[in-house]
Amino acid sequence: MNAYPLKFYPILKERLWGGKKLQTVLEKKINSDITGESWEVSTVEGDISTVANGSLLGKTLQELIEQNPEDLLGKSVYERFGKEFPILIKFIDAKLDLSIQLHPNDELAKERHNSFGKTEMWYIMNADDDASLIVGFNKDVTKEEYAQSLEDDKLLELLNYEKVKEGDTFFINTGKIHAIGAGVMLAEIQQTSDITYRVFDFNRRDKEGNLRELHTEQALDAIDYQRKDDFKVDYAKEVNHVNEMVDCPYFNTKYLNLSQDLNQDVTERDSFTIYMCVDGVATIESEGGSESIKKGETLLLPAKCATINIQTTGAKLLEITI
Repeated sequence: MNAYPLKFYPILKERLWGGKKLQTVLEKKINSDITGESWEVSTVEGDISTVANGSLLGKTLQELIEQNPEDLLGKSVYERFGKEFPILIKFIDAKLDLSIQLHPNDELAKERHNSFGKTEMWYIMNADDDASLIVGFNKDVTKEEYAQSLEDDKLLELLNYEKVKEGDTFFINTGKIHAIGAGVMLAEIQQTSDITYRVFDFNRRDKEGNLRELHTEQALDAIDYQRKDDFKVDYAKEVNHVNEMVDCPYFNTKYLNLSQDLNQDVTERDSFTIYMCVDGVATIESEGGSESIKKGETLLLPAKCATINIQTTGAKLLEITI
């Protein structure tokens, strides 16, 4: 296949809690006032990304994987995941609080939904004053205490709130109860899965006046009830350096704060590379061509690429591999 940086058409999702920042801050072409998500790279059934640039224009990501799995994914990624693309890349804008939720682990998700679990990470791109996230419990609780708090409408009293600002990064492992708070826009990297157990939604109603479905019983055996301080990612922000952020079995993410060009030999990488631009502008070049990227855009470079050259005078990028 022609190994050049692939840009995809964003898949835009209206959400009850969505806002306008994807349009006003990231310059997505949106008319809706409640767009909550832009799926940047996806092979979720019904939401498969389509190439928006170059000689492969109009091809879907799944088609490219089917035709050239090792060239696109990398041999080791293909051996591990087959022709399933292992991660889902999004930008999220929460004008209102998201529902309080959690995601099952791989074993439970496979047994119940024939799906991957959903480990994810968040990089905060924009946050209103006093914006916060819910991440985990504020103390160890038992399954019985948790169930009673739902019955008594007191779940919020058990939850841990974290104030956030631009650059803060969080790792959300499976089983951890969580919610994105109002006024937060972030970049999300996750396993390819759309399995979410919603446990509390502030008694909100959708546009038809209906309460949204809760997954109370399913969640009981999926929740990690322990209080753990394992979610805030402490990472270096050294300029013009590749800084490690998150290294887990499902994805590896690095932070690049660049004020000048960066050239990388990735011959031994054996994985596709994704760049999410969280600030600034850059041009990313490989053997097969080049493509510009600006804040709120995403590029995928096939594993076949041996070199990646980033040309910029100022950009902050998240680099994601497997």
